[in-house]
Amino acid sequence: MSDRPTDFSELPSYKAPRRSLFSARKFALMASVVAGLGVAAYGLSPSNGPVDIFTTTAHAQVDKQVKSQAAQPIGFADIVERVKPSVISVKVNMKEKVASKDDDNSDSPFQPGSPMERFFKRFGQDGLPPGMRGGPRGGRGIVSGQGSGFFISADGFAVTNNHVVDGADKVEVSTDDGKTYQAKVIGTDPRTDLALIKVEGRTDFPFAKLADGKPRIGDWVLAVGNPFGLGGTVTAGIVSASGRDIGNGPYDDFIQIDAPVNKGNSGGPAFDTSGEVMGVNTAIYSPSGGSVGIAFSIPASTVKTVVAQLKDKGSVSRGWIGVQIQPVTQDIADSLGLKKAEGALVAEPQADGPAAKAGIKSGDVITAVNGTPVKDARELARTIGGFAPGNTVKLNVLHKGEDKVLSMTLGQLPNTVEAKADIDGGDRGNATRGSDVPRLGLTVSPASSVAGAGKDGVVVTGVDPKSAAAERGFKEGDVILEVAGKSVTSPGDVREAIVAAHNENKNSVLIRVRSNGSSKFVAVPLAKG
Repeated sequence: MSDRPTDFSELPSYKAPRRSLFSARKFALMASVVAGLGVAAYGLSPSNGPVDIFTTTAHAQVDKQVKSQAAQPIGFADIVERVKPSVISVKVNMKEKVASKDDDNSDSPFQPGSPMERFFKRFGQDGLPPGMRGGPRGGRGIVSGQGSGFFISADGFAVTNNHVVDGADKVEVSTDDGKTYQAKVIGTDPRTDLALIKVEGRTDFPFAKLADGKPRIGDWVLAVGNPFGLGGTVTAGIVSASGRDIGNGPYDDFIQIDAPVNKGNSGGPAFDTSGEVMGVNTAIYSPSGGSVGIAFSIPASTVKTVVAQLKDKGSVSRGWIGVQIQPVTQDIADSLGLKKAEGALVAEPQADGPAAKAGIKSGDVITAVNGTPVKDARELARTIGGFAPGNTVKLNVLHKGEDKVLSMTLGQLPNTVEAKADIDGGDRGNATRGSDVPRLGLTVSPASSVAGAGKDGVVVTGVDPKSAAAERGFKEGDVILEVAGKSVTSPGDVREAIVAAHNENKNSVLIRVRSNGSSKFVAVPLAKG
């Protein structure tokens, strides 16, 4: 495989500059106080000449210290000297699959449309432009690529990116002292883009420690890696942001850094000023393939959890509650009467899943896990995924305005997502024109009257292109299941729910709709009149 910088990184704060600045200010203040005393001494001196305070021993000492600090800017050499030996270059070889002209990137491991997947399409599987791979175009050959990694133990366990070693037939690592070793892939986790590899033959490899704390925005960060195959390169920057979602999956929680990270840095560490790894560089945002100062790192806390499971059993098992969830937007919060747009809205519990068995319903809002507040849907997915299957958790759930605490035993997250029927397809020849719902700008018919739509809800048979529903993405073939928390089976049910919401002076109504095989809630503003 290889490293294509899908792009990104991080780092904790460095306090020496602040102390340095404070010291300079303190010394300047001390000098001014001494100068003031000198003026007083000048006026009171019994000698015939003035006292030259600026030639006194005290002032000379202060002046020397200030100049010394100004002449020695803060550097990272001591930190780099300590941590650089733990960083490795990772080289992989793999057989290139037969690919058609239109399917060069069918084996991309990333989510369609994500920044990582777009980079993959642009630079190819091994990070090289099309036409520069090892084998003939459309035939079989050897693909080689390079990335980075770092030892986490003296006996040769090392961390890198999944996309660096995924599918590799041969993995070779080079250490900072120029030696080369063969490595074995112990396990990979595509969902977080992490991999654990093992080098045999030594028990004294220099290794890095994963940080315990979270970096702060503005902290210094050092990225060490193998950009463009050069090996052993160090760049510096600051932590630009945290909790970044780059659209790669439900577990996105990246640290954003501005340290230059380029192709070949993937899998390398981002160090803080204590010499501990705050994150694993995994992606960059780049229009050209080079660094533009936006890089992303996987937080050390995530790395610890994933690596522990990879080392133990070669794969990662995650807790699962079996629900489709979505963010609580401000419109949805207003529709549900929530004070804040927080928590995770349950669009639909999976039949026979842990959540359904525990009594969670569509429209419930999960607000906390084991007493810890849930900020949004992504945070819920990450929190539940951090528990092992079989664990028992307590969820705070808001059900129709009432706060409840439910206990459930977590299942195991399936490796594949079961396909659901696409209700937009199929024969709709039996559909009638349907009945209008004026305040929504929709025309609907009972689902039972439309072939292939099922028995529940009403099918959207027409959408006013100028309506709020159109703006919210409603289209013909969508199935409306609930309006304002009430199940609907006919156009009359929809109209009644709309009138009731209007009479309650609500500005919008919450609708549960099934579209493209999945359910979601949409808050639609009500037309006046």
